[in-house]
Amino acid sequence: MFRRVVLLAAAALGLSMGFAAAQTYPNRPIRMIVPWPPGQATDLAGRLIAQKLSEVLGQPVVAENRAGAGGMIGTDAVAKSAPDGYTLLAASAGPYTINPLLQRTAYDPERDFAPIAMAGISPYVLVTNPAFPATTVQEFVAAIRARPGEYTFGSSGTGASAHLIIEWFNVALRLQAEHIPFQGSAPSLTAVVAGQVTYSIETLASTQALVRAGTLRAYGVSLARGTSLAPGIPAIAQAMNVPEFDVGAWVGVAAPAGTPRPILAALEQAIVRAMDANDARERLSAIGIEPDQRTGEAFADYLRGQSANFRRIIQTANIRLNN
Repeated sequence: MFRRVVLLAAAALGLSMGFAAAQTYPNRPIRMIVPWPPGQATDLAGRLIAQKLSEVLGQPVVAENRAGAGGMIGTDAVAKSAPDGYTLLAASAGPYTINPLLQRTAYDPERDFAPIAMAGISPYVLVTNPAFPATTVQEFVAAIRARPGEYTFGSSGTGASAHLIIEWFNVALRLQAEHIPFQGSAPSLTAVVAGQVTYSIETLASTQALVRAGTLRAYGVSLARGTSLAPGIPAIAQAMNVPEFDVGAWVGVAAPAGTPRPILAALEQAIVRAMDANDARERLSAIGIEPDQRTGEAFADYLRGQSANFRRIIQTANIRLNN
């Protein structure tokens, strides 16, 4: 009984301290760690979030690039930071969701982070060389199914987000094709343009200009609801009746686990308000990211669902990193 009273008292004290901290939060600059180099999509989105958050909170939110190891160095740095709301992570699918499923990481996303808010998601697009003999996604799937194992697909590397998304697509549509990994999305798409690789599924940001130029043909997008960023391209899930195929490159904000709940709530509200601004939504769209806000437990549920889907695909396709 005494131990229970002590624990309840400690919990109440911690809660009251959290509320006290939230009353004055923030009272100094906040760091937004971007675990990628300047110019990468998460960097552009993270800097936008930091700028708009500064305007709402009335304190500087300074974006700091800490790149390396596929985003894992900066992500781990935030995991080990003080849980006080003054160090945040510009989080994205690769280092947060996918890498921990494929290799040993110094952090555990569910244990070491508190998801705050998702700001948006970048749809992926199924593309081929325009000479491929199919004009719709239905015709494309029929052509690949008719010759199992004879076609190839390119990705930005084994275990990369694009690779897993293509494997997910192949499993959902019962397609058999050979994987050709490249060192990045640019050489992968160059090979598709040249006809050296049959198809790929890459971000809208990296495919859109090539589709507009007529050097790639787009068949469908990876978001089940479609996307306003590419209104002329159907959703693969709807066109092929595979509602479970719903995936994109999300970007959001997370804090170290143990950050007081009142501070997390304050940040959730501030991010929603910041990213609801018309100019913020327009700037996200300009870098190929569709605004898609989820906060708190809804964001955490989304991340758990994505992790479960990718874990299943990794196991089904027997994906292994050679390290």
